[in-house]
Amino acid sequence: MFGIGMPELIVIFIVALLVFGPKKLPDLGKALGRGLAEFKRASDDLREGLSTDFRLDEEEKPAAQTTPREEKPAPPPEEKPAPSPESAASEDNPPHA
Repeated sequence: MFGIGMPELIVIFIVALLVFGPKKLPDLGKALGRGLAEFKRASDDLREGLSTDFRLDEEEKPAAQTTPREEKPAPPPEEKPAPSPESAASEDNPPHA
């Protein structure tokens, strides 16, 4: 949990008790709990909305791929000159230094 252990939590609780007093501390705890719950709800809603959008995008892609397209003819392959026997022999046996 954020790298905070039990001793650190006790120190934080004692400091909060000294700063806010025993009467305000339960109210602060309730407010903090409500705030965290609201944050969790909002993040879950955002995650659900994004996953729904992603799922809809995935459903639209296959439909777009099945539409007929006008195909362009492929360009003719380029012809490369055949290597001469002398250059092929020099590639097989490189000179030694």
